Order: sequence, then C-alpha cells, then structure tokens
Amino acid sequence: MTARVIATYHVRGDAASIEARAQAIAVEQSVEMPLDAIDEPAVLQDIVGEVQSIDPIDASVSAVRIGLAAATIGNDAGQMLNMLFGNTSLHEDVVLHDVSLPAEQAAAFGGPRHGIAGLRARIGVTQRALTCSALKPQGLSPRRLGALAERFARGGIDFIKDDHGLADQDYSRFADRIRACAAGIARATQATGHPTHYVPSLSGDLNAMRRQLGLAREHGIDCVILAPMIAGFANVQALLAEFPDIALLAHPSLGGAARIAPALLIGKLFPLLGADAVIFPNFGGRFGYSPATCRTLADNARRPEHALRPSLPVPAGGMTLQRVPELLDFYGPDAMLLIGGNLLAARAQLTEATAAFTRAVAAHDHR
Repeated sequence: MTARVIATYHVRGDAASIEARAQAIAVEQSVEMPLDAIDEPAVLQDIVGEVQSIDPIDASVSAVRIGLAAATIGNDAGQMLNMLFGNTSLHEDVVLHDVSLPAEQAAAFGGPRHGIAGLRARIGVTQRALTCSALKPQGLSPRRLGALAERFARGGIDFIKDDHGLADQDYSRFADRIRACAAGIARATQATGHPTHYVPSLSGDLNAMRRQLGLAREHGIDCVILAPMIAGFANVQALLAEFPDIALLAHPSLGGAARIAPALLIGKLFPLLGADAVIFPNFGGRFGYSPATCRTLADNARRPEHALRPSLPVPAGGMTLQRVPELLDFYGPDAMLLIGGNLLAARAQLTEATAAFTRAVAAHDHR
C-alpha cells in the first residue's frame, strides 16, 4: 500500500464545484498534468493525489483532505513544502490548513533535537516558564548591543536574542556582535550566577550561515535564531544535521506571505524541521492572531505527532510586563515569554524592568 501524506486544504467554492476543485488540487499537487495523458499504471495508482474527503465548513468553504504519495517528498524538507503547496499556493481560493505525515517519514525529519527539556536544561529550571528579550534597534554598534545584552542579563533574563533584522550589516558585523554580546553576558552571569544565553541571528546563504554557526560555537553559544521561510527549509535541515548541538529558535518572518495556516506552518512544520522553540505573534499585540490560533499553534508545538520531541512556544510581538500573569495563565509553564520593546522603553532602568519581568514569571502560580 502506498504511504500517503494527508494534506488538508480549506477551499472556497460552492457545493456544485467543490468536488471538481478538490480533484484539480489533487492532480496539481502530484503530477500537474491531465490524467488521460499518463500511460504508466504505477503513476496513476501510486503517485496521483487522492481526494479522501470533502467536508463543508460553511456555505462557501470546505475542508478537503488529499492523500499525497510520501515517495514524492522523501526526506527533503524543501520538497515537502513544494509538494504540499507549491503550485496550489498560487491559487487565491486555497489555504493549506493541516498536514499529517506517516510515522516513518516524520521520524526521518527528526523534529527538535533539544526541545523543551533541552532549553530548560540550559537554564537549569524545570517548572516555570522561560523568559526572553531582544536586542534592538537596528543600527546600533556591536559595543552598544553588547552593553544592552549585559544589562538584560543582569536582570536575570533567560535568553537574549538578536532582533531578526540584525544580520551582517556594516554597522554590526556578525563576528563583532557575537563577541561583544557574549562578553557582556559573561560578565553579567559572573555577577549574578544566572546562566543567561545569547541567541544570535543567522543570515545570508548556506555557507555564510555555516560560518556563523562555527563562530557561535567558538564563543560557547549553543542557541541561534533564524527564519525558515527566508533561509529555506532545506538549508535549515542541512544546518541542523551539521550542528546538532545547537538549539534553534525559529522566527516567523515571511510566514504570512503564503496562505498556510499559522498553527500548521509555525506550530507543526517548523518543529518538524527541527525548531526547538517557535516564535509567533501573540494575540492582543501588534499583529492579528486570535487567541484560538495562538492556542492551537502552541498546542501543536508542544504535542507533536509520532513521539517527536515537543517544541517550546514563544509568544511575542507587542508584549508588555502588565500582561505577564494573563499570558502565563493562558499558555502555562511550558512557554517562553518574549518582551522586547516594552522593556527597552525603560531606558536607564532596563535592568530593573527586566528583573521585574523575571520575578513576575518566577512568582506565578500555575495551579
């Protein structure tokens, strides 16, 4: 029996046209040619996509489940995205809503190498939520960024990440930045005893990211951040295979450019690719995700299929210190709260504001 990846699409269309539209998607995402032009029986039987069910959601949208041959994907992460939604993403009436892979294929992708337990082990905590902030704004020198990192770390933050827009710009070369930030955090850690971890942002082509990972490892850095939609799924897969000791935080940049449901793209596919933590726009911030979307995304990350390691959800985007109790009640302890601009707005009192954030998280009762 042919192993199938089950893709669920939400398709706009009326009852009279939805069956034909579903069959067209099944063909487009498998062989993309007229079936009567195929003269190989094995292709017709094993490779052509199968419409498995059509379930109306409302008067204008149906959930269409299509079985795609797992053999057309293999263990290539880029090819997985291509076969799930490559050509069909060009049609405005379709959203890729969910995906389920065969157990053997999911195991081959591997999922998170470290996951929630590995990130907790880096900090030495087992119960509370983790904390994170971001180095901003763009345009600061490595010296200024290193000083910011030290002030954050002196407030007891767990992880300090580069803003995702920091790359290898003239004003902040990657090598200079990680040297300055690692040194600043080391000074703070020596003073406080708290093991803050710096998370530099990877950018550029595959060779550039390899060099950046090598530099990070030389400075004792064991976590990095990148945007899979910009770096490319296959490149992320290659990097994680080469640097399995490095934990990955996945950034959602460009994640809204294709019609892929966030709970699938960020909550399932990024972890399947190997993300140990996934950053996503929290409800009520400066982006438009709903509480229901955030809940499903976080649940997907923490409850993977096929016994893969769980990934840590990291709500972010317009977060404030005042919302910490509400968000901890919503997400529970297996989360990392990321507050950036709201802490940086404290300016001269940045360390004090960071300490207030970390105390609020540590003191929260999750009963």
